[in-house]
Amino acid sequence: MNTCELVVTGTELLLGYVVNTHPNYIAPRLGSLGIRVTRIVTVGDDRCAMADAVSQALQRADLVIVTGGLGPTSDDVTRDVVAELLGRKLREDKKVLAKIKARFRARKVRMPKAIAVQAQVPEDALVLPNDHGTAPGLAFECGIRIAECGMTETAADVQRLLVLLPGPPRELKPMFDNYVMPLLRARGYATPAACRVFRTVGVGESWVAEMVEPLVKGRSDVELGYCARPNEVDVRLITRGSGAVALADELETRVRKRLGDIIFGGENDRLEDVVVRELIRQKRKLATAESCTGGLLASRITNVSGSSEVFTEGIVCYSNEAKMRDAGVKAKTLKAHGAVSRQVARELAEGIRQRAGTDFGVGITGIAGPTGGTAKKPVGLVFMALAGRRATEVRRAVWRYDRETFKFVVTQTALDMLRRALNTVH
Repeated sequence: MNTCELVVTGTELLLGYVVNTHPNYIAPRLGSLGIRVTRIVTVGDDRCAMADAVSQALQRADLVIVTGGLGPTSDDVTRDVVAELLGRKLREDKKVLAKIKARFRARKVRMPKAIAVQAQVPEDALVLPNDHGTAPGLAFECGIRIAECGMTETAADVQRLLVLLPGPPRELKPMFDNYVMPLLRARGYATPAACRVFRTVGVGESWVAEMVEPLVKGRSDVELGYCARPNEVDVRLITRGSGAVALADELETRVRKRLGDIIFGGENDRLEDVVVRELIRQKRKLATAESCTGGLLASRITNVSGSSEVFTEGIVCYSNEAKMRDAGVKAKTLKAHGAVSRQVARELAEGIRQRAGTDFGVGITGIAGPTGGTAKKPVGLVFMALAGRRATEVRRAVWRYDRETFKFVVTQTALDMLRRALNTVH
């Protein structure tokens, strides 16, 4: 199994001005080739720090990928640092320069002189075309002498692959998919592997692990991992070897049987994606009436392409007046039970469903905090109701999160209520 280290460059990343999204994109794709990312290092636009990071990575990993610092400005030093580190001279690549000039001509924009530096290519480097920018990527086969545990008498020569990619995601992503992935396959870096991701909702990480881990106990050819978020746990299962796919298929069947309907989707699924797809498939419509979540449920649903086919309307009825006017909540219900109550949640769901003429209505009311709670109705109390044609389900919970997390978990639970209802509709 080949290993990889990522060296991500850019002082703006260390200052927190920009979020580093490169590993999120690169690592799963390498994993699909059976290449394990063992370390991710972020360094600023500092020559010494960058040279040190790349040098150390080459000592440890079969593949080293460096992102950023290939542009034309004074802080773009990656190309120079790597060329010096490998002892390779920079030469102007006429084909690269011609492509850069053509790009500016096509846009009818004058090319600044500094841009031409991006055509400087270290000798023996493979140029990776940039179809969405001016800085090409570069790849090097490197002969590296490494020492075992610092003992020079046991040093050995090994081959490494070093890849430099531009920093902007709109340039990096297509370059990685169109040129780096084929290069890795052609150079023999890909090994048989299969990955399955199971996204679960409504349970804790420890419970999920307790259920899944006995299925793979004692197997060295299976890697199991988890990623926990509020109200969600992802289970990641990776198999390696000649029978990787068959083994992954077998384990997937066993995991799905063990976890059952707490699994809502696969690697790239969001809960709202799954719900909207099923609403579309069943040709059913939805409306929502939200108080404490402030429209987040409607926002999540409408973030899904195609939701206009199934989502009729959503209202935010924060005040009691709005609850009565827009969702048909009765004044006597509010007076008897208060705005945050099982009864009001029910009337919100049933009222919006009747008003919109939909198959389902969701009503949400609660206390997001950090103020507003009482002894009987504490901060974090919430009621979520799902009204269908035959019945209305109301769920009560108390979640003492910050406001933003509280709103997400509430909408997550409401979506899961709808998902389960759709799964039982015939």
